[in-house]
Amino acid sequence: MPGAAHQQSVCLADLTTSGLAGTPYTDMADQAGLTAKGTRNPSGVPGVQIDGYFPDGSHFNSTHGWQHDAQFVIRLPDRWNGGLVVTGAPGTRKQYATDTAISDQVLAQGYAYAATDKGNNGADFYRDGKRPGDAVAEWNARTTQLTRAAQKVVAKRYGHAPRRTYMTGISNGGYLTRWQLENHPELYDGGVDWEGALWTAHGPNLLTSLPTAVARTLGSAGDEALYDAGFAHGSEFLWPYHEKAYWGVTQKIYRAEFDPSYDVECPGVSAGSSAEQILAPCASDAAYDYAARPASVHHAVARVALSGRIGKPMITLHGDLDALLPEAADSDVYARMIDEQGRGRLHRYYVIEGGTHVDGLYDTYPDRLRPILPCYRSAFDALTVWVERGVRPPADRTVGRPAGGDVVGSCALEGDARRR
Repeated sequence: MPGAAHQQSVCLADLTTSGLAGTPYTDMADQAGLTAKGTRNPSGVPGVQIDGYFPDGSHFNSTHGWQHDAQFVIRLPDRWNGGLVVTGAPGTRKQYATDTAISDQVLAQGYAYAATDKGNNGADFYRDGKRPGDAVAEWNARTTQLTRAAQKVVAKRYGHAPRRTYMTGISNGGYLTRWQLENHPELYDGGVDWEGALWTAHGPNLLTSLPTAVARTLGSAGDEALYDAGFAHGSEFLWPYHEKAYWGVTQKIYRAEFDPSYDVECPGVSAGSSAEQILAPCASDAAYDYAARPASVHHAVARVALSGRIGKPMITLHGDLDALLPEAADSDVYARMIDEQGRGRLHRYYVIEGGTHVDGLYDTYPDRLRPILPCYRSAFDALTVWVERGVRPPADRTVGRPAGGDVVGSCALEGDARRR
């Protein structure tokens, strides 16, 4: 593995989670909540797994007892189709987080697979780096580093470089997909962006929508304020869960990353000593006004901002009931940015009716939600046909939530759909 400070490899009878669950070669706990319980995955893919890390000065990732960040996993199936799929961890998770959601399926199709922990992880990730924005900027650098190294590893293993390299990811991994296709299109042939986070220097971004959610949590804003911030009508049943699990902690860790001087009494998660304190919002964040913050804060965000100038084909998926990254304040905006850059011909955008930020919530609300994973798999297949055969995917549309059928296992992008 070029550039690795440490690595270990092993031949395994099955590289999928069916064979790896309970072994050191995956982490099922770090995948919690990302997929519906009824998700069916392929298995029985023999090959080689490489685990290791690149040189790095931070130590948030305790996987394998290494206490070292910039960890990666590469999986090389015995039966290779000539392609490589690269991803980065969603949220503040680590390199095995999308094994069930992404790795299993692409390995079964014959792709080599590579994933990174992004160089820092956990709710204290913002403590990495010296300047505001350093931690998130490292996410992009680590993904580029992994892609280049993985392409060389694939060439060594199979005798030639990958014919196709695809970038993909969920949430922060979707953001990585956007950023990579904007800034390093030469490394990839295309990508699938599953509800990527949107960062723009002047907004919208997480720091323009989440303060309103925190204000509602603390009783200083009503429902109308959330609708004005982009949260969807019909998503109200998901708000109590997000109040406890997402809104407060997400706002304060990103505010601590880009604007550490805003509230030194509540700098971020480090101030908490219990799970309840860690997840609780800072009272000051209810009044956070990103537009009024100093130019230095906007400059920090600008370092990692998106432009919409993608250089390779990309498909974006976003649930219309996403209550963390609301569609109206995120992917709707990003789709317009791509069009404004004259890159609309390279983009397809599908809104998934009944989809929300994590598929695990489907198990709690099967009558109101649908998992996005089956639509993601359909989108990935559509992307590869687009890239490799020149067959363009369906036009931008809302993919309707079916009244019945196998919603956990299938999704037809051309089926019950409405044009956007």
